[in-house]
This record gives sequence, C-alpha cells and structure tokens, in this order.
Amino acid sequence: MKFTHQLVISSLAVFVLSACAGNPSQRRQAKDDFAYLETPALKEWQLPEGATPQFYLNYQIPEGEFQGGIGRSVDIRPPQQVLELIPGARAERQNGEVTLWMIKQEEADKVWQTALAMLKERNIGIAAQSENQIDTDWVTWISEDEEVEIGSRYQISRVMANNRFGFKISLTDWREGGKNVPVSATNKERYNAFMTNLVTARYDTELRQEAARKAQHLVKQIPITMGSDRSGFPVIIARTSYDVLWQRLPNLMPQIGFTLEERNQSQGTIKAKYAAPDDAFWQDIGVKPISLKSGTYTFLLGDLGNRTSINVTNSAGKPVEEELLKDMVPVLSAIAGRQ
Repeated sequence: MKFTHQLVISSLAVFVLSACAGNPSQRRQAKDDFAYLETPALKEWQLPEGATPQFYLNYQIPEGEFQGGIGRSVDIRPPQQVLELIPGARAERQNGEVTLWMIKQEEADKVWQTALAMLKERNIGIAAQSENQIDTDWVTWISEDEEVEIGSRYQISRVMANNRFGFKISLTDWREGGKNVPVSATNKERYNAFMTNLVTARYDTELRQEAARKAQHLVKQIPITMGSDRSGFPVIIARTSYDVLWQRLPNLMPQIGFTLEERNQSQGTIKAKYAAPDDAFWQDIGVKPISLKSGTYTFLLGDLGNRTSINVTNSAGKPVEEELLKDMVPVLSAIAGRQ
C-alpha cells in the first residue's frame, strides 16, 4: 500500500515577509514590468570603413546558449536555507541536492536513525529501503507560495568520501496538481532543503530533550548556598553549570509561588510574579516562609563556569535584601531535592 502524506510548510522551513501579500503568483514573481522581454534582438555593430574598433571588455556580453527562466517564470523567492541544527555537521549543496557531512560515523548513524524516526513520525511512506538507502513514497506539500498542490518523492542515502560520513537527500520525482512534471532546478533545491530541515529539526529536538533529562537528573545533586559574585556582592550560588540550571530553574520557581512572565537565556533573566504559598506548603517542605512581598521580581543568572550565581531584583530593578536571598537558599534546596 502506498501512502501520501501532507506536510504544511511552516515557520520551521520558510520565512515569509509580512509585506509579501497577495496570491501565490505575486509572491513568486516580480511585480509588473516585463517590458524587457520586448527588447529588440542585438545587432552587430557597424563601423565606418577604415575605423579601428575599441571596446572595454568590462561590458562585453557573454556569448552562448544559456538556459533559465525569463519573465513570469522567474522565481523571486529567496533561496531556502538549510538549518544548521546538527552540531559539527557541514551542509553541502550541489546540483540542488543536500548532503550533511560529519567526521564520525556514529554521528552519521545517529542522523540516519533520526531520519527514520522522522519518516515514521510523519507517516511518510517508504517505497523501497536498504541498509544505506531509502526511497520515499509521494509527499504532498501545502504552501501559500504554490498555486496548486505539489508532491515530491525523495531518495535518502548514506554516503562516505574522504574519511567523512554523509547523509544525502535528493528529490527524484515531482508533480503539480496530481500530474507528474519534470523537476525544475529551483524546486529541487528548495524542497530538498525543506526535507533536510525536517531531519535537522527532529535531531535538534532530540538533543534538547536529552539535555532536559540530564538536567533533571543532575539538579537533584546541586548544592545551593550563599556566596558572592565576582564583584563581591551577595548572591545565591548553585554549584552547577549555567545551562543545567537554566533548564531546571523555571520548573522549580512555580512550586515556591512564582508565575513566570518572561525569559531571556542570552541575558540570563527570568521575570516572574510572586504570590506567597499557603501555610500547608511550608509545612510540607519543612522550611520557614520567606518574607517576600507579593509583586514582580527578576532573577538574574550569572555564568561562573562550573557554578551559577542567582540574584533577585524587585520591580524597580533594585536587588532584594541579603536576608531574603539567605531565606531563599533552603527553599530552593528543598524543592530541588524533591524533583
């Protein structure tokens, strides 16, 4: 039995400018003015008898038979980029095909397994499969940029060259409105990139999930104490890396009364609104209540290598008192130990 699966091209694979409105043709074609198609054919320059021609080679028009679209057949959409979401992998694009190259075979094997999982997850049928190659059934793409429903078939293979291990995706067949048509260079390049991005995005999701699992395991063993930052100011010190704490702290904060509002990992800030838990909560964790007023606070995380500093400022941007930070230490330790 053959399967046809529809894939909606979303923000993962294509970026659409808000100014690009209108029907699919308008998004694919230059606006108006195809007057250049009516340009008269070039004629040989006629020189007066005895004149010596002088030409600047900078403006010499190349001669030859050149293939390519003109007028309304020219696709003005920007090229689709391959998302670089696999650490250490290098994307090579040649003749519209995409190959991801890796140095270690185990890395390529992991990408191959990711591709298999992605195909199964998205119900993409497989017409033929061997140890190093997969031929897919028809995949239907739904896109605002296309005037008709389009479909494609792919060959996914593992390759090796120059002590590198590759993962290659090649679009083999194309159809528009249910009819098979030749694959254009533009569509081959564009939709190979789309399929590659489905694999890289799936790989990235698995990496993030694995990092979250490791962070959840490690956070149970994180000592949390009072200390000082590089400037000597009092801060809470979590003896773990910034990345690990960033994964887990947003899960701990709601348990002690904070409702998350904003997060910015690059700046190390978490903005949250505090409302004190009831007495049963404090009795349950066996820690005295903190004397923090209800309101909005910002947690500031600092990367200290194998440690992470935590400071807290109020809605006015001023640091809370040192005593409040000291009161938070046993609370955070108690909640972290229960995860």
